[in-house]
Amino acid sequence: MKGDLFSSEHMVQPATAPGMTVENAKCIRYAVNGEMLARQGSMIAYRGNLQFERKGQGVGGMLKRAVTGEGLPLMAVRGQGEAWFAQEAQNCFVVDVDPGDEFTVNGRNVLCFDASLSYRIATVKGAGISGGGLFNSVFTGQGRLGLVCEGNPLVIPVSAQFPVYVDTDAVVGWTAGLQTSLHRSQSIGSMLRGGSGEAVQLMLKGQGYVVVRPSETTPNKPQQH
Repeated sequence: MKGDLFSSEHMVQPATAPGMTVENAKCIRYAVNGEMLARQGSMIAYRGNLQFERKGQGVGGMLKRAVTGEGLPLMAVRGQGEAWFAQEAQNCFVVDVDPGDEFTVNGRNVLCFDASLSYRIATVKGAGISGGGLFNSVFTGQGRLGLVCEGNPLVIPVSAQFPVYVDTDAVVGWTAGLQTSLHRSQSIGSMLRGGSGEAVQLMLKGQGYVVVRPSETTPNKPQQH
């Protein structure tokens, strides 16, 4: 076969090492030799001797789903082979988590990760249920984390002198060492007079980085059961 479709740009080459790599801008490849974890329904192709098993979220995950209608539904992938993961043609990125690191990320942006990473569901400090119930997944340990983002993300440095304010619907995640709180930027009166309506943002201060996506709205999609 000939044509642009069969050029080297699109042709998959054999994996050179186990673990996670970015196959292209919209897809992550994982060369499995043991076990890894991925979002349920994100596997688009695989080859080799692999088994896929639905993984429970635990009590914390069940609480999060009950409160917000969202969750981090995972599957374990075990065996030896290669699998490719994607989520609605969103852009893919890999984060290396080292011992002592802590990366807080919105569950909707998690695609796959090494089984050596630990994660927990946490409420964003300063943004409890009364503030919209902002829940995130906190990753620690050592390994690689595959993320998806609608568009190209912005990585904004945060310092004690220059805190950063982000729209709660746009934030992807942030690094350890940052403190969070809700910040009101406008009064109700100013919004009624035609203000932007950005009444509440998440303020991050300290020393680290915050990642945001170039969109503050999420399309309404049917719930998956």
